[in-house]
Amino acid sequence: MSIHDEKLNWCLAKKTRMKKIKPNDKLSEEHINKAKHNLKAADYNIKGGFSDWGVSQSYYAMYHSLLSILFKMGYESKNHECTINAIEYLIEQRKLNLDIKDVAFIRTTEQMTSKDAKSLREEFQYGTKTTVNKKLMNDLLGNAKKIVEKVEIALNEL
Repeated sequence: MSIHDEKLNWCLAKKTRMKKIKPNDKLSEEHINKAKHNLKAADYNIKGGFSDWGVSQSYYAMYHSLLSILFKMGYESKNHECTINAIEYLIEQRKLNLDIKDVAFIRTTEQMTSKDAKSLREEFQYGTKTTVNKKLMNDLLGNAKKIVEKVEIALNEL
């Protein structure tokens, strides 16, 4: 049993974290649309001088794109870590045509900083900093756009 199997079982053991559902194309589409909406909002806020909110919106764009896959595949998740792990599990099981590196980016952005996208989102959403390093922000938003685009392609293949 892989680490992703174990984590998925842990997530599914408590329905407040994650549960199996009937696949839902409507919610899948709504979540990919929300992901695209968040990308636009991130871009708008960064240009307007609110890069701290751009971090959160970039993260949530990626997160909603992952939720779109889960709804299409018959899962509902209310836990960020469970969502990311479930996608890694689906990739590992070859049920989803995505690169594990793209999903790992959401959790681990070591090429930019010692913090992952989720940690950055928490730092800027709950902390008091209002400005983000411009290169970090551009890399985060650029990668978020690529991931949402790749997820949209993967959804069309399901």
